[in-house]
Amino acid sequence: MPDTTPRPLGLAGVSPASTSPSDSPFHCERNPRDEAPQFVLPLVARIEKSAPPARTDALETAARAVLVLLADERAHGDGEWAEAVRSWEDARIRKVVRRARGAEWRRAEALPGVTVTGKSAEVRVFPPIPLDGWPKDLAKLQVSGTELDDPEPPVAAGPVQPALWLNPELEMSAGKAMAQAGHGAQLAWWALSDAERAAWRDAGFALAVRTADPADWPLLTGSRLPVVRDAGFTEIAPGSCTVVADHPALR
Repeated sequence: MPDTTPRPLGLAGVSPASTSPSDSPFHCERNPRDEAPQFVLPLVARIEKSAPPARTDALETAARAVLVLLADERAHGDGEWAEAVRSWEDARIRKVVRRARGAEWRRAEALPGVTVTGKSAEVRVFPPIPLDGWPKDLAKLQVSGTELDDPEPPVAAGPVQPALWLNPELEMSAGKAMAQAGHGAQLAWWALSDAERAAWRDAGFALAVRTADPADWPLLTGSRLPVVRDAGFTEIAPGSCTVVADHPALR
């Protein structure tokens, strides 16, 4: 698979794990790319009152949805989404997760995008849009208050399984955590070779999202694995390390 994925300024040709916080697309300081028009990647989670998805499955499905969009041929070259993706990746890599049910979900599914299905979750990802240019049927959806639970504790991540490790010291809503998992998946994607990306794609972007053991978190953040540092727009303090992206090919 040719390497046609655009990289944000400050990350071109460099492993995200080796960059400083100011070089990250999730940095909290002002950066020249902040002067560019800002775009956001919308994700909509289907959350029916009678059958909400499990929290961990929703996080994993959101992360896979981001990868599916990044790998989609429409996001590259002269594809119909390519210009929007390039504009998004040249600024802060913002993602916003909203929820829909019933008729709201059906209207969201009618818009251009891709629906990714997990064990209990459905997440639709859309091509990036201007920060102030949300389509009417997405703009009216709720963005806050999405709370989900796991009926049973998730099983441990396997040793050869790509894993997105959440900061055990942070409390995040399900929507916020879904966006952060998407960030982590995206940093892992950028750090992989073409062959490694193709193998991950062919495996259906299999991954696990788990909360790190507090004793392991300093080791994870001190490793050379990609680390998401949040810009602090919502819920948590600017510069907080939220996710470490642990792909076997990056160890």
